[in-house]
Amino acid sequence: MGKTIQRKRCYRIVRRGRGGERKVLMFGNGTNTLYQSGPQARFFPPSESVMLLPGAYKNKVAFITGGGTGLGKAMTTTLSSLGAECVIASRNLDVLKKTADEISQQTGNKVHAVQCNVRDPASVEAAVNQLVNDVGLPDVVINNAAGNFISPSEKLSPNAWRTITDIVLNGTAYVTLDIGKRLIKAEKGAAFLAITTIYAESGSGFVVPSAAAKAGVETLCTSLAAEWGRYGMRFNIIQPGPIKTKGAFSRLDPTGTVEKLMLETIAVGRLGTPAEIANLAAYLCSDYASWVSGTIIRMDGGEYVSLAGEFNGLKKVTQEQWAIMEAMIRNTKGS
Repeated sequence: MGKTIQRKRCYRIVRRGRGGERKVLMFGNGTNTLYQSGPQARFFPPSESVMLLPGAYKNKVAFITGGGTGLGKAMTTTLSSLGAECVIASRNLDVLKKTADEISQQTGNKVHAVQCNVRDPASVEAAVNQLVNDVGLPDVVINNAAGNFISPSEKLSPNAWRTITDIVLNGTAYVTLDIGKRLIKAEKGAAFLAITTIYAESGSGFVVPSAAAKAGVETLCTSLAAEWGRYGMRFNIIQPGPIKTKGAFSRLDPTGTVEKLMLETIAVGRLGTPAEIANLAAYLCSDYASWVSGTIIRMDGGEYVSLAGEFNGLKKVTQEQWAIMEAMIRNTKGS
């Protein structure tokens, strides 16, 4: 039998063998298990409390695309709790309104919902017009809207390619350019943040449209960091590793197979949480990070470096196997 320990919004379930050894660690939200992780994860428990000081975002306006669910919702919650007046945008207005009301009740700060299809420049313009009319030009812009699915590349249609690249790359460009031009005209600075992925740097099979589009987003942001710093704008990027959110994993890992493989390659032995990304996002967009621009921060529990090292698979070698191998090596003669 397992023992369940409740910790705020996270549940820890520990199963022990007859010898008392820890066999598995699982985290969940309420009674719904989100993921399980390796034994080393006990050294790296997620902290979901807000990192920055209360009031760090007082009198600031934040605009977050894809703000109704997942990482966008988590970042909005954190910024709102720090005093920001948040405006969240996506295509589904009903979901947005529900999220806005939920966060407003939780934090006591107003959250606005604005319908926006980032693939459509006219929709972006209308959404930004509403943003400016309701609360003014933003101090923080987080490009978080995304789309992705797994597929062999030979099965991709032109429409499938266009759908992902329109949301991820073109959508980020439309939002950034529209707001950026208005900020320049108003002589107002702002902090921009884009959420990409670790495979934007390395590339990845089976998610090629997303990989290409996310790489383009990173180049867009680092380019503008160099060009628009003179206008008071900063641009930074977070590359999250695997973070289990309902929408993303339903399309990327419908059977749960990929999650198991991921856990074997993450050095700290667990998936990330939305609150952890939200804390980093809050720092990068805050005045505490005013000297941080053009930076790409990988936050993945060590997954990238674990996959990159040619000999990292030797972690699976047992002590007995090492003894045999060492003896064989010592007995090797010559070069």
